[in-house]
Amino acid sequence: MELAQVRLLVTDFAACYHFYGEVLGLKPQSGAVDGPYEKFSPAVGSAGIALQDRSMMAEILDELGDTANGHRSLVVLRVDALNGYCEEITMRGATILHGPTHLTDRLRVAHLKDPEGNLVELQEWLLLRG
Repeated sequence: MELAQVRLLVTDFAACYHFYGEVLGLKPQSGAVDGPYEKFSPAVGSAGIALQDRSMMAEILDELGDTANGHRSLVVLRVDALNGYCEEITMRGATILHGPTHLTDRLRVAHLKDPEGNLVELQEWLLLRG
């Protein structure tokens, strides 16, 4: 078994596309700016984050037609230099809600939200530095 992607069901596809592609700097697979589906990948690794228009999935599962309430996901991305990456994405429109700060002696984190309110945690793994 292999994790292929985490898929987020979104209502404002264009805003989320911009956030994951332009703000966070992930690479879109096809360039489907208007959706209803797009997968984004980091520079390394095979798994990715996909966006799917919520109304498309609601055609399959009626209950998804309701407005999402509360935090339903936490996307975690590992970055090499957390401070620099946070500065970079802030200049591109991200708002850091918390951090960068140490979570443990081996992990630094920062938190933000995408346009749909999904939480994104940026992690810097200090153990990998040696």
